[in-house]
Amino acid sequence: MKSISYAFVTGLALAWLPGTSFAQQAALDARIAKLAQAEETKVIAWRRDFHQHPELGNAETRTAGIVAAHLKSLGLEVQTGVAHTGVVGLLRGGKPGPVVALRADMDALPITEATGLAFASTVKTTYLGQPVGVMHACGHDAHTAMLMGAAEVLSQVRKDLRGTVKFIFQPAEEGSLPGEEGGAKLMVKEGVLENPRVSAVFGLHIDAQTPVGQLTYRPGGMMASADDFTVTVHGKGAHGSTPWNGVDPVVTAALMVVALQTLVSRQVDLTQDAAVVTVGILRGGVRTNIIPAEAELSGTIRALDSKMRAQLLAAFRRTVTGIAESAGATADVVFDPDAYPVTFNDRALTARMVPTLQAVAGGAAHVTEIKAVTGSEDFSFYQEKVPGMYFLLGGMRKGTDPATTADHHTAGFVLDESGFTLGVKTLATLAADYLGQKP
Repeated sequence: MKSISYAFVTGLALAWLPGTSFAQQAALDARIAKLAQAEETKVIAWRRDFHQHPELGNAETRTAGIVAAHLKSLGLEVQTGVAHTGVVGLLRGGKPGPVVALRADMDALPITEATGLAFASTVKTTYLGQPVGVMHACGHDAHTAMLMGAAEVLSQVRKDLRGTVKFIFQPAEEGSLPGEEGGAKLMVKEGVLENPRVSAVFGLHIDAQTPVGQLTYRPGGMMASADDFTVTVHGKGAHGSTPWNGVDPVVTAALMVVALQTLVSRQVDLTQDAAVVTVGILRGGVRTNIIPAEAELSGTIRALDSKMRAQLLAAFRRTVTGIAESAGATADVVFDPDAYPVTFNDRALTARMVPTLQAVAGGAAHVTEIKAVTGSEDFSFYQEKVPGMYFLLGGMRKGTDPATTADHHTAGFVLDESGFTLGVKTLATLAADYLGQKP
């Protein structure tokens, strides 16, 4: 009965390539669902192993070795050492067709775990000169395990796939150490989307505040760009009792902080999309009666539209340099060269694949279009080059209040592992359905 319902839903929404009937594609998807369920024990075991042995960005050597060995055991073409520790597997289907990519991130975070799990991390390291634990506090261990499961599932139906699947296991999504390159940006730079050329890319992130069994997405700007900035204000030092003898960079910086809050409220079209300008650091001076020669402010700019992002960056520079000039000071503005673009879900691709999400999740009631998220994701670097779709997978135990669950990037972060099978099934089915559809 489930197979009939699945074929009906999928057949109504999607148009398949010549030679592939609705029934044939539905049968393939049903096989994928069954195989995904059979992977559950393996996926949970992989995830627990990765969780117990976390590795920071650009240092995922053990994780990458396990991934590469698994992909080779499936008969895939495997490339290692991409963007330091990245692994890429290529599965060529039995019929000609396009190339679709599936991506998972592998890195952990510098956080000391406090979950009490039997497989909790006890790994310690030194990060930026500070002793700290290492923990998978964002779910990348689950992402890696689920994509390994999807690779195994698709390898078992390869003769029925119309095209090629590229599996991207990426290091350093959380960022690299200062002075290092890494993550999706370096993966793209080193040609991960080429040879063969990728036509579309899919990625997921597990969400500890969304119930198991639910998928969420958003067309267009789903997650924000992230442009960190530092402004150094150069004034002229003076005694605090005679400020007229100097140029006060502290007052000038304070004026900038206030004025920057008008960029979103007065200089961009808020009916188009949301944006945020936050100053997180303001420092200058060492003593109450000394006006320093310099002050510094730093923060972040978030936008959900690439044009709005460019407009904000230009307005930011214009505002701070203008205020500095008006005070007789100067300002140096530096934007982070490794800033993340907008995680922008291609609207046509998203509309085309939402029926697949609904089918694998058991109906439209389990798939929700959500509001934009002002956090950021380096999956956006892939989406700058090819159409991409990013979505969230529920990882919270059903019946739990999201307000009581530990957030991502915290020491108490936990996941309900019963949601992993849906992740495997969704990744594998998205690839199979994309390859089988008419563009």
